[in-house]
Amino acid sequence: MSTIVKVGMADLKVVEYPDALTTLGLGSCVGICLYDSTTRVTGMAHIMLPSSKAIRKNENVAKFADTAITELIQIMESKGAKKTRFIAKIAGGAQMFAFSSQNDSMKIGERNAEAVRAILKELNIPIKADDTGGNFGRTIEFYSESGKLLIKTAGKGIKEI
Repeated sequence: MSTIVKVGMADLKVVEYPDALTTLGLGSCVGICLYDSTTRVTGMAHIMLPSSKAIRKNENVAKFADTAITELIQIMESKGAKKTRFIAKIAGGAQMFAFSSQNDSMKIGERNAEAVRAILKELNIPIKADDTGGNFGRTIEFYSESGKLLIKTAGKGIKEI
């Protein structure tokens, strides 16, 4: 009997087969899903910001793309997964509000998605599926059985990547 484990905002979790992971309300946040198909160790982080570098008191590593991905990898490896087998799937990174300014600092969703892509590339973890951008929120479910990612979007239905 499998359990669906909830990942909160600025949170990360790792499960093993047959369990699954879910996170609700990805707007400008990005859901990062890592999977090792051999061990079926599965991880998810719900990040809010691209980088911890400008923050002095970074108490929560799951809040930032750079620190969350590193922590997720460490936890997954402690459960027998190997980084060389990881694949990634990402979702979220929407522009939820319209701004009259062209200031890039307001494009937090886009900056989050770009940071996640850059970090995963640097770590040689291939992104097998990417559902980022737009102006709508997403809820995602990631399954350890197969690495399937379900994306649920209000008014747009459900899709699998």
